Amino acid sequence: MSVRANCGCASVLYNRRMANKEQTLLPAYIAVGEDELKRRTVIERLRKRVASMGDLEFNHDVFDATNASGSDIAISCNTLPFASPVRLVEVNHAEKLGKQDSEVVCAYLAAPSDSTVLLFSAEKLAKNTKLYKAIAAIGKGAVIDCAPMKRFELAKALRSMAVGHGFTLTERASEKLIELVGEDTVRLDTELRKLALAHKGNDPVSDREVESLVAQTNEAKPWEFVDAFSRRNVAECLRLLPLLTSSSPYSLLAMCTNRLRELCCAQSLAHRGESRMLAQTLKVPDWRVKNHTAWSRNFTPQELRQAFTSARDCERAMKSGSDPEATFITWVVEVTARRR
Repeated sequence: MSVRANCGCASVLYNRRMANKEQTLLPAYIAVGEDELKRRTVIERLRKRVASMGDLEFNHDVFDATNASGSDIAISCNTLPFASPVRLVEVNHAEKLGKQDSEVVCAYLAAPSDSTVLLFSAEKLAKNTKLYKAIAAIGKGAVIDCAPMKRFELAKALRSMAVGHGFTLTERASEKLIELVGEDTVRLDTELRKLALAHKGNDPVSDREVESLVAQTNEAKPWEFVDAFSRRNVAECLRLLPLLTSSSPYSLLAMCTNRLRELCCAQSLAHRGESRMLAQTLKVPDWRVKNHTAWSRNFTPQELRQAFTSARDCERAMKSGSDPEATFITWVVEVTARRR
């Protein structure tokens, strides 16, 4: 056989070994992060993988760490599979496993069974815990990151998820869906399924179609309102107010007043050419005040002083019998409306 042929055979054997290595399951994994849809996807994929190797029905146990014992989990993991080369053991809410139970499981992970895949899932699990370290020591890829995506990443991911449901979303439609439903990927996926059933034709789903088919279930964040207040965006403030169901007019007034103080500080430092000192002066992280200097330019010094005075009058009126919500809305409009 020629040297070239030998090299060719060696290459094929190497590729096969690498493929087999990639297909080999680790004895333990953890899907950790607050994105529930990611965790569910990891679980479903692993179930399908094990099911493709044998009968999953006889080789599958599921535990809830809130009431499961470490010994029961270890016993299940050490049970030999039936009519399959591997069995799957799942432990949900791994972060709630008690200390003693966790130590039993960690002892198992020090010498895990070759015929069992142990899958943990958790919203959060500190990296300095024994359980996290024991799972991470299993090997590269044992820890599966299920952290939630950033807002801009989520909008892009939604368009990819829509394709998986058989239709396409415009960029504005994905933003509108997040605005209406929030950033919970499970709820978003549910709404995508509904849109797939309702949508007719091959055109992309538009933001108007999303608005007509999807109900508003997302509660706005107070900081979104305060940011709109800082931009002096009256329309956005009025749009967000009805969505702030958990925030009282009193708490929103306090947040807006605090923001006015921060803008005063930003304006003063900018006037002295010391804008970079803002985070240090306010004793907050840099990201917290990255837009403050620009927002402070939306107000004159006189307008900021007047806003403070009217905030005091607003609070007095709210505590003296006036309708708190109506009084607060009037104040917001007066402060954010630009003078001509």
